[in-house]
Amino acid sequence: MIRGLGRRLRRWLLTGLLVALAAPALAVLLLRWVDPPTSAFMLQAQWQQSGAATGIDQRWADLADIAPALPLAVVAAEDQTFPDHHGFVWDAIGEALENNLAGGNMRGASSITQQVAKNLFLTPSRSYLRKAVEAYITVWIEWLWPKRRILEVYLNIAQFGDSVFGAEAAARRFFGVGAAGLSAGQAALLAGVLPDPRDLDAASPGPYLLERQRWIHSQMRQLGPGYLGPILAR
Repeated sequence: MIRGLGRRLRRWLLTGLLVALAAPALAVLLLRWVDPPTSAFMLQAQWQQSGAATGIDQRWADLADIAPALPLAVVAAEDQTFPDHHGFVWDAIGEALENNLAGGNMRGASSITQQVAKNLFLTPSRSYLRKAVEAYITVWIEWLWPKRRILEVYLNIAQFGDSVFGAEAAARRFFGVGAAGLSAGQAALLAGVLPDPRDLDAASPGPYLLERQRWIHSQMRQLGPGYLGPILAR
């Protein structure tokens, strides 16, 4: 009886493990075609506001309805190897790991795909366990989504300000235009706030953000408007 109970327990544990491993893949596959109605980061922001759903400003915009300057700006600012990598920027990860092991401030070195995995499914907490789960989801996203879809979801769930998520809401909140009407300078300014959207204000940029905007704009010019052409054209 004890031996039979042990076999059943092992079978249940194996089944549970397989379900846990398959669930993210199924969710990622579904979201290839279904626009996510929310994200883990939006839910956390809502929870911090004591459930005030009206405090979250996010409106979905298809990639075709977003000015091409914005995807170029976020790639220039966050992940210039995005068109070519398979989810991870290994040089940046190695540098961050060396810094963290040396006792420096913990750095992430996340690609855009990793940021999508984190923002959609996880929390902002920093730990090696969370990074491992993030990496697992990142692999599935890269396998199951085209680069165009990764950019589209990223631009719709990224946080651009306090309770402001996505390109459409950010463009309307800070510049009074739709995402399709963003200029290159405005796109560079929005991309500039991404590392710290709660403290950096695109509506009232300080010296640091203006300098970052200039740097991103120069990187956009170096990459050129056709840099993302094969991705945006699909």
